[in-house]
Amino acid sequence: MSNGTVQLSLAEVFQLSVDTLTCHGLALAHAESIARVITAGQRDECHSHGLYRLISCVDAMRRGKVALDAVPEVEEVSPAITRVDAKFGFSQLAFDRGVGSLINKAQVIGIAALAVNNCYHFSALWPEVERIAGAGLVGLAMTPSHSWVAPAGGTKPVYGTNPIAFAWPRPGRHPYVFDFATSATARGEIELHRRAGKKIPPGWALDAQGNPTEDAEAALAGTMLTFGGHKGSALSAMIELMGGALIGDMLSADSYRFDDGAKVTPCHGELLLAFSPQLLGGVGAAAGADRAEAMFGSIGAQGARLPSQRRFEARERSEAHGVVVPAALYADILALSAR
Repeated sequence: MSNGTVQLSLAEVFQLSVDTLTCHGLALAHAESIARVITAGQRDECHSHGLYRLISCVDAMRRGKVALDAVPEVEEVSPAITRVDAKFGFSQLAFDRGVGSLINKAQVIGIAALAVNNCYHFSALWPEVERIAGAGLVGLAMTPSHSWVAPAGGTKPVYGTNPIAFAWPRPGRHPYVFDFATSATARGEIELHRRAGKKIPPGWALDAQGNPTEDAEAALAGTMLTFGGHKGSALSAMIELMGGALIGDMLSADSYRFDDGAKVTPCHGELLLAFSPQLLGGVGAAAGADRAEAMFGSIGAQGARLPSQRRFEARERSEAHGVVVPAALYADILALSAR
């Protein structure tokens, strides 16, 4: 420990996550699935989705909202659709149990869907779509959350932060990946600003009276804003429909009511889509891949950065040297296991 930080290997991050979760009664299979995602977030320097997420996971378990030993139930709905009922457990194990079917169906049919229902979802979406891209498929994922976000022109929450993620496979290279909330920022980023005593940037949120605010506490008590005004607002609505209504699950407002004041990780559904470039592209598949690479090259040639480029650079550093964690956060996590 030095300068207020702690150096950890990735193996230590993983084991710390497993130990923290299992000591509160979470089944090992769930703990290991979650630990892989948390380790990936810390590895890629996505700090709001790394070890910090253990705090909200444990809080959800303590409040009795999450089924600690849920066994996800996989249903082969059709040749192109797989459904996994998470049984009100965390989403990661449900995804792990269903993703193989999604990949196999997309590779055979060309397009496939995986609907995850009744899950508590707290993580970023890029681990899911990167997994799909690792099989040579194009991946798209989306999910609602709690209704924390006002529509464009409004001041009252309707939408969730409603992330969407996309991955394009690039053989021999990291995939092209974007993953962002349709709100102006992820809610976890506001919480990190609050913990650090820092102001949030203008345009992120309104206070409880509907006034613009740079105070993180006031933002968490008020409502968040969408990115890009009406454009982000429309995308948020699309995700409510696709990741909620379409798969027979809750919208963000339903999830917030279901929470009933517990203020834990949102419970809802998740929609994942996979596309085969080979089957959809047919005889033009190779040419399509070449055109994609030419586009990526033209972006980099003018000094622009591809989405997730910094994350992949962080990944290489972390895999070589481990990660640096704020000592205060590390102490908070150790305290979770001590209680």
